[in-house]
Amino acid sequence: MTAFFDQLFYMKETNFSTKATVYNDVSELTKEEQRLFENAIIARNKAYAPYSKFSVGAAILLDNGTIVTGNNQENAAYPSGMCAERVAIWKAGSEFPNMVVKKVAITASSTEIKVDKPVGPCGACRQTLYEYEFNQKEPIEVIFMGETGKIIKVQSLASLLPFSFDSSHL
Repeated sequence: MTAFFDQLFYMKETNFSTKATVYNDVSELTKEEQRLFENAIIARNKAYAPYSKFSVGAAILLDNGTIVTGNNQENAAYPSGMCAERVAIWKAGSEFPNMVVKKVAITASSTEIKVDKPVGPCGACRQTLYEYEFNQKEPIEVIFMGETGKIIKVQSLASLLPFSFDSSHL
């Protein structure tokens, strides 16, 4: 019983928080970030989303200035489709395996509703992007929006994925 009470008295509650910058629209971003979103929007407009009618585009900026894009690709045999962020990061990893990923811009739209608030990456995409951030030992800035409206920017994938899992656990 003493061990139980010892644990109670040593328990500590901790808060984790994420710092983000919120922009009113794309015009408030740097020219580089605006160009990244232009590419993400082009990618979004090419998405294959006949089932969800929810199109996502991602654009990744590499340290050599190259922009790599991806979009969501759905399949009637759900869930065998793939998210835009993972399409883009895996494309970047396969075509430019030694390049550092600096930023990723994400945008989403729907033919059913107006997407006017920021749409961040899903959990699987956060984990996949984090793997690249962890391995390159440099943060990846993440900037995301809907079709219109406010934009959120965080300085690192780790801030979007507290208690992340990485190769150091293996």
